[in-house]
Amino acid sequence: MKLLAKIALSFIPYICLSQAIAADAWPTHPIKFIVGFGPGGANDLVARTVAEAASKQLGQPIIVENKPGAGSVLGADYVAKSQPDGYTFFVSAGGIITNPMIKTAMPYKEGDLVPVGLLTISPSIIVVAEDSKVNNLKDLLAVAHSPRGLNFSTAGTGSTPHFVAEMLKVKAGGKYEIIPYKSGSEGMVAVISNQVDATSEASVVVIPQIQGGKLKPIASTWNKRITALPNVPTTKEQGYPEVFIGHWAGVFAPKGTPDAILEKMNQAINAALKTQSVQSRLIPQGIEPSPGSRTAFSKFLSDEKMRLEPIVKRANMKED
Repeated sequence: MKLLAKIALSFIPYICLSQAIAADAWPTHPIKFIVGFGPGGANDLVARTVAEAASKQLGQPIIVENKPGAGSVLGADYVAKSQPDGYTFFVSAGGIITNPMIKTAMPYKEGDLVPVGLLTISPSIIVVAEDSKVNNLKDLLAVAHSPRGLNFSTAGTGSTPHFVAEMLKVKAGGKYEIIPYKSGSEGMVAVISNQVDATSEASVVVIPQIQGGKLKPIASTWNKRITALPNVPTTKEQGYPEVFIGHWAGVFAPKGTPDAILEKMNQAINAALKTQSVQSRLIPQGIEPSPGSRTAFSKFLSDEKMRLEPIVKRANMKED
């Protein structure tokens, strides 16, 4: 047994060397970024912006593919079961940590996807139709406490809009009909067309509709006002500091992807996030590029899980 152990140990340097060689050669052909929501949503827009800049860093195209469904689980499962060769990555939202809390069964294990890097964070903006009589958070909660209650659209179970609705329900009370759509853009259209009363979506999604006179912003769910919407008060300013959440996007890879490749992708997306082209496109829309190490991203995920899990339990959030 000791001899076998020595033989096994003797191969470790060669394995590490082969991984390093593979990373040096990588990438040799196009890479895929899988987005778990439909086109036009916050993560889709961030993914496409970063993919374009990161592809220049890596010297290969990064193709964005949308695989919506089940609150982003379908896209995550596709990547989790892909070859860990550095050519398929998942651009995730918060559902990657909240779906396991909410759903009774998952098609992949939590450890099947490994964190590569955080991309961006942006506040969620609570919006109503431009012609709505609701002008602030107090007005919105009055609708929730009326006999008919409040219809609130989301991007699916465990999405950020879903958490906003549940936070409002727990902290402010009232009657809520939470209606899931396949993407944030679909949920937003439902508000514009008066199919539902309100939603809460990422600034990048709602700002064009606000500027176009189709949506009215009533609150930001972040801890400070954003430059792009300086006149929109936060939920904290309106008396509900517990209604606090942001949209974030991060990159994940299938378990087993060589560390050297993960590190190289982390460096590429960090470099992309620091470019003037990415910052000039994202920051005016209220989206903060958030480059950092793989370790920092792992800590971010752990902190989010600790903060959101009690909300899931307290609100008794269940899958659709």
